[in-house]
Amino acid sequence: MKKALVLNYSQTGQLDEILDNFIAPFNEFSVERVKLKLKKEFPFPWENDVFFNEMAETVLEEEVEILPIEVKHDKYDLIIIGHAPWFLSPSRPTVSLLKDEKVKSLLKDTPVVTVIGSRNMWLHAQESVKRYVAEAGGQLVGNIVLYDRVTNLVSAFTILYWMQSGKKDRLYNIFPKPGISDEDIKGAGRFGKIVSDALAENSFIGLQEKILDLGLIKISTNIMFMELRAKVLFKMWANKIKSKSEDAKVRLRWVRLFKYYLLIALFVVSPILLLLYNIFGVPFTLKSIKSKKTYFYDLKLRA
Repeated sequence: MKKALVLNYSQTGQLDEILDNFIAPFNEFSVERVKLKLKKEFPFPWENDVFFNEMAETVLEEEVEILPIEVKHDKYDLIIIGHAPWFLSPSRPTVSLLKDEKVKSLLKDTPVVTVIGSRNMWLHAQESVKRYVAEAGGQLVGNIVLYDRVTNLVSAFTILYWMQSGKKDRLYNIFPKPGISDEDIKGAGRFGKIVSDALAENSFIGLQEKILDLGLIKISTNIMFMELRAKVLFKMWANKIKSKSEDAKVRLRWVRLFKYYLLIALFVVSPILLLLYNIFGVPFTLKSIKSKKTYFYDLKLRA
């Protein structure tokens, strides 16, 4: 019987739900679930300052201490890695998972499928995950992305509400529920069936094309434009905050400055920039936009 290993960390439980539905079609295989545990768990719901204080180490991809990862076998026919981006980067638990020597040994010469549960910006986080998988000798054969399909400003507002209240409900009974829709979560098995069929056939050739053919994974031009520029700025902020870490009070002032910068950038600056971009940028860069999207849909790493 073919063996599949599922690895992930889920703070809110959303990614666990996605993966539960994703592997539902894997009935004929032996599926082992390993949910990463930390030595010191992150709080949920988050306190405001604690949440933004994680930005620097997250963007710089620093590990957190994790409990030993225990698995039943030394080799699997497929490894499924679930991850959720934090601050345009892999979450710190995901980084710790992928840097773990045991996990790296399991990934070597093994087909890997990544499953992302994201607000809407996942491109850079997946780039890092691709790099870690490649460095371990794994063979990335598929990438599935589930994301919040409401507009960027609404999703930013509702995700902050969820992270700081712990409630995944409709704020004031007006706003949509935060995060990925129940319909998309329950529908993750559509992707799982495609991957399950590939595992049964022992061939992952063309798997990503079949995943994309469902038409459920779309890269927004506006979101891509914002993410590609924001990542550079996030790294600058991360390095600055990290440099102030010797004095907790000074670091906290810089963390709060970043918080206000991010909120202003999201709700004030970005709508203006996107308006200008769509008028003066998009019509003249269609070829470049298409090329970038093709790359991010693909599984290859930049040379």
